[in-house]
Amino acid sequence: MIELAIILACILIAFSIGSNDSSNSFGICVGCGLIKFKTAVILLLIFVFLGIFLQGDTVMRTVGRELVGLNEKSLSISLIAASIVIVIANWRRYPLSSHQVIIGSLTGSSLALGLNVNVMTLAKIIVSWVISPISSLFLAVGIYTLLERILSRTPIILTQKIFSALLLTSAVLIAYNTGANELATAIGSVVYYGILTPIQASLIGSISLFLGAYALSRRVIETVGKKIAPLDIFSGFSAQFGAGFSVYLFTIMGMPVSTTYCIVGAVFGIGVLKGVQTVGSGLIKRIAAGWITAPTLSFVICYILGKLV
Repeated sequence: MIELAIILACILIAFSIGSNDSSNSFGICVGCGLIKFKTAVILLLIFVFLGIFLQGDTVMRTVGRELVGLNEKSLSISLIAASIVIVIANWRRYPLSSHQVIIGSLTGSSLALGLNVNVMTLAKIIVSWVISPISSLFLAVGIYTLLERILSRTPIILTQKIFSALLLTSAVLIAYNTGANELATAIGSVVYYGILTPIQASLIGSISLFLGAYALSRRVIETVGKKIAPLDIFSGFSAQFGAGFSVYLFTIMGMPVSTTYCIVGAVFGIGVLKGVQTVGSGLIKRIAAGWITAPTLSFVICYILGKLV
């Protein structure tokens, strides 16, 4: 019964990731008419599964084995609490990172129950949360500057074809990272505790994420291009690819990082480069508050629940 509750919590987290974060991958492609919504969510399913199946183990190992010791009590407390916090945050439209909620929850419950907490691994993860948006910023600026020089000398028709291919490539990269990093963070502890095999977890997680995207993300996906419109779609690609490449590098290192935060960092960098106010100070403040609130709140909740149990 406890194992079923843990699996259901993972399904709910994956569903929430699909409903809330899928716009990070194909939102710009749908917004500019390159592909349709249904095509986008099918591609999302394919590349999310490939990401977690081919390369998700590095992040899953960090979260499920290297970060904390696990038992059924810590897993049930942390994942059920994390799923509730994530769903409420999405419903209230409060910008919380699922990575941070899960890491905070696992750390809090394990510490309360007297299980091992690897301080060095936790410190590496927190540093990655700080560095990843900054690296996305510099990568996006570099990509934008390079492509601006190259494409300015290319005929317009050829430029449009090249850009369409590049845009789709960046979307696929983000979708792949969603599986290899975000979904891997959600199910890593379940895999390494032995409740599900990697292939079972990959299939269940990918399908749950797909259902979340298909059922609830249409409006977000179809409007994401407008949110980045002050930069234009070319700048949007640079931000998306810079963020995607940054997340991929951290995935190789096994560090769970937020694609959303990386994209915001990349968009902000290009906006500064162009002298355009693309990310409002209000959004920056909300994200900064969420960066602190997400792991702290989930840690406190799970620590208290662990002590009560």
